[in-house]
Amino acid sequence: MGDDELAELRRRRMAQMQQQAIDQQMMQEEVERQKQADSQMQLILMQILEPDARERLNTIKLTRPDFARSVEQQLVLLAKSGRLKDKITDTQLKALLQQIQPAKREFNIRRKG
Repeated sequence: MGDDELAELRRRRMAQMQQQAIDQQMMQEEVERQKQADSQMQLILMQILEPDARERLNTIKLTRPDFARSVEQQLVLLAKSGRLKDKITDTQLKALLQQIQPAKREFNIRRKG
């Protein structure tokens, strides 16, 4: 292997390492932005939800995280747009969840005998 080949390999490896460092830094920044957005959302939810409603939403988050996330986003949008006058109670949250939740399909199984 000649000096030119060795220098080329070193240059390629250095460029690859620099690209990995840049990618890692970008991922860390994205994670930091996501954490900041989540903490801001939680702060807003604490301001607009009564404690029992917040507890219900946290319980839903354990069983259906995607659904809970969409509900949280909708609540934050309502709060930011100024459409919420008072804090949301547990009863109001239940009603909202029933409106948002997709209709369940019922299946009837009939056996021929």
